[in-house]
Amino acid sequence: MSDPESIQSSLSRWLVLQTLVGLSAACAIVYATTHWSFQLKQEEDFQRVRELVVHSVEENRTPQNLEGLRHKLGDFFASHFMMGVELNAGDRTLFRSPSTPTLGRNVVQAVDLGPALSYDGEHLRLVMSMDVSGDDRLLHRLAWTLFAVTAGGAVVVSMTSTLLVRRGLKPLGDLARKTSALGPGHPGSRIDASGYAKELKPWIGQFNGLLDRVESAYGQLEAFNADAAHELRTPLANMIALAEVELHQTRSAAALRDALASVLEDAHRLSTIVSDMLFLSKADRGSRARRTAIVSLALEVAAVAEFHEVALEERSLKFIIDGDARSRVDPGLFRRAVSNLVSNAIRYARPSSTIRVAIKRSEGEVALYVENVGAPVPADALPHLFERFFRADKARSGSSGNHGLGLAIVAAIARMHEGTTFAESTGGRTKVGIKIADPREVNGG
Repeated sequence: MSDPESIQSSLSRWLVLQTLVGLSAACAIVYATTHWSFQLKQEEDFQRVRELVVHSVEENRTPQNLEGLRHKLGDFFASHFMMGVELNAGDRTLFRSPSTPTLGRNVVQAVDLGPALSYDGEHLRLVMSMDVSGDDRLLHRLAWTLFAVTAGGAVVVSMTSTLLVRRGLKPLGDLARKTSALGPGHPGSRIDASGYAKELKPWIGQFNGLLDRVESAYGQLEAFNADAAHELRTPLANMIALAEVELHQTRSAAALRDALASVLEDAHRLSTIVSDMLFLSKADRGSRARRTAIVSLALEVAAVAEFHEVALEERSLKFIIDGDARSRVDPGLFRRAVSNLVSNAIRYARPSSTIRVAIKRSEGEVALYVENVGAPVPADALPHLFERFFRADKARSGSSGNHGLGLAIVAAIARMHEGTTFAESTGGRTKVGIKIADPREVNGG
């Protein structure tokens, strides 16, 4: 496949072509108008001669004066040598102009003067001829002049269009040089759009916005790499340290089993972190939930509550479900999202308080949130709750089973259902939930 033509060459060629077509059309109109004007002039000359002949015949018809008619017409046409006239009455020629034009192309027009105008009882017939060679020469010169104008205009445009287009595209070259200078080594640098044409300003704005998003993603990636390394380092360090200690000492079978159990626990934690990271990676690549069945969301939440029954009893927490809706969801993913929300609420709920799961339907979506009573979440931390490895309470970052990906998975599952997440914390009550798109609503109870 050949390389596409440059914008400069394309614009220059189209400017020349447009000029050639425009000038050709204009010159063609000028030529056609001039030719039409000559034809009108010729017709007017024929009409004037016809009126003169008719007038002369009427003056010399009563009494009949053929010599007077010939004398009058001869005097007129003696000075109009470009026009030839022959007046016939039947087979007799009453008058013929002194000289018939023969210098060039002649236009001949024959007119029957009608039954009302006769001579000696014979109908009159007028034959007129006009030498139009002068008009033809003028049209010929005009055609060559217009052709020269068209060709000259195209040549001038072809010579100047390259310079004009190059000058017009110069801002693009400057913009390319400025964009090439931007990179990781110049964080925060942006292109100032004030010095560019208004057609380029939207592109510059989009490019600056792209830089903002890239830098934000780059920063998140760096933070993610650091957090992931930190999360993976702790269980790996524990496993390595325990293995080194056990290898350098003589242990009983029971002690070795305890050591292997500890290693297995850290291995499970590593496996969970890796599995969650793989799931998030799959969601980031645009994976969508398979909404296979319409289910009762309250029943799905109740099933999740049974799984967390032991954790609820350990902290003396009550669990209530408020509302219900039937919706088409991926049951496995939905339960996982609700489980993460409930687990998060249990972790930070005040002992002997109540955890409430509220389900509400609105037009086009279903909202579910888990509310717990406990220490309020700082306002500046709420927008980051669903980020990977983020913990609002740093003091609890080492909590068992909490590796900072639970709410990030909730956000991913919401996106897979074409939904969003939300969080709010006021008066010691924290609500964290999801909104799931439900285009085909089903009335629920």
